[in-house]
Amino acid sequence: MNGRVSVIVPVYRAAPYIAETVAMVRRQTYTDWELFLIEDCSSDDSADIIRTLLKDCACHILPVGNSGIGSVEEYTDGQGRRIVLVCKEHNEGAAAARNTGMGLAQGRYIAFLDADDVWLPEKLKQELRFMEDRQAGFVFSSYEFGDENGHPTGKVVHAPPELTYRQALSRTVIFTTTVLFDREKIPGDLMRMPVVESEDTATWWQILRAGYRAYGLDEVTAIYRRPAKSLSSNKFTAIRRIWRLYRVQEKLSVAASIRYFIPWAYRATVRRL
Repeated sequence: MNGRVSVIVPVYRAAPYIAETVAMVRRQTYTDWELFLIEDCSSDDSADIIRTLLKDCACHILPVGNSGIGSVEEYTDGQGRRIVLVCKEHNEGAAAARNTGMGLAQGRYIAFLDADDVWLPEKLKQELRFMEDRQAGFVFSSYEFGDENGHPTGKVVHAPPELTYRQALSRTVIFTTTVLFDREKIPGDLMRMPVVESEDTATWWQILRAGYRAYGLDEVTAIYRRPAKSLSSNKFTAIRRIWRLYRVQEKLSVAASIRYFIPWAYRATVRRL
C-alpha cells in the first residue's frame, strides 16, 4: 500500500517521553510519514526538547493567520519527511490537539500516538497491509499493557475481527494509539473529535454510528504504559465517563445505557486483571 501517513501526537507535559516518541516514529519500517507534535501549552520544556532533537533539520516558520494557533515550525529531516511542531496559545486538551493536527495533515492516512505510549517498529506497515487486505477505512490492533517504564507486562488485549456501532457500545477495546484511518474512505467531519471526556471513544462511536465498521488486527503493535498507582482512580473515572457518553453523547435511555454498561464493565474488569 502506498500513501503518506500523518502521525498526530498531542504533547502535554511530555518531557520524560517525547524524545523516545519522536525516535519510535523515525524507527518505523514504513517510511512515508509526516509527524505533527501538537504542544498544548505545557508547563515543562517539551517544546525545547523537540527543538533540540530536530536541531540538525531544516526549519521554517509557517504562517498561521488568525487560526488561533500560536506558532507552527516545520522541520524537514534528511529523507525529506515533515516533522511539524505546533505550539498552541491556549491549553485545549487532547481532542482539540488532534483536530489541529488533522487540519494541518497532508497524508492520506491518519494515525494517532500518545506521547507516553509505545509503537513497535512494524506498526504502520502491519496496519497498512491489513487495511489494504480488508479494503477498510478504519482499523485498529491488539496491544499489550506496559509498566510505568513502557516495558511489556505480558497482558495483551486482543482486537476482535471487526466492530459495529452496537458492538462497540459494550466494549472499549479500541486503543487510540493503534488506530489508523483512510481519509479517502472516512469523511473528515466524522474523524473530528468532539471536545468531551473520553473523546477518542466518542469519535469511534460517531464513525460507527454512521454505518462504517472498524476492523481489528490481532497483532500487538503498541504498548499502553500504565503506572500502577493510577489504576484505582482510573476505574472510577472510566465508569463516570462511559455513563456520560451513553446518556449525553449517544442520547441513550437509562435502560439502554444499563444494557450496554453491564457487558462493558465486565470486559473492562477482565481486561485490567
